[in-house]
Amino acid sequence: MKFNAVPSTPIALSLLFAWLALLPIAGPAQAGESTHPIRMGKAQIAGGIFEDYEPVVSTHDGNTTHDVEVYRTESGLFDAGMYRSGKVRAEINEPYGVHEYMHFLEGGVTLTSSDGTVTEIMAGDSVVIPADWTGVWDTEGYTKIYVIYSPDKPIE
Repeated sequence: MKFNAVPSTPIALSLLFAWLALLPIAGPAQAGESTHPIRMGKAQIAGGIFEDYEPVVSTHDGNTTHDVEVYRTESGLFDAGMYRSGKVRAEINEPYGVHEYMHFLEGGVTLTSSDGTVTEIMAGDSVVIPADWTGVWDTEGYTKIYVIYSPDKPIE
């Protein structure tokens, strides 16, 4: 049996979101509130999400990023969305600070850990970066779906 990771991505993310929904991160819903799953459809994952929602657009050192946050807990400790970036090389000398799951839809990134271990991530790959990771993040550009958990403080 052959498995293709890209088409199953929404299913895998749905399972991840369902599992994470069981965690007591956001606290109980208030009376009268209802909670619903947040869906990112194929058209949104193909890039339409950046048109369907108003992304947070930032420019730093000539690189423009687009961030669509589809879910964030009230506590700010859990966050999920889709992110697009151009060319970046960042030296991360302090711990990364959050646990982040990423699934790359386009482009990729080379992660060189402080001990010299090189991890290549390409479109179709997923990676988890632990909060205590340090190293170099190097990319020509990418689009990713992300899920971030910060056990210590709200995500900035």
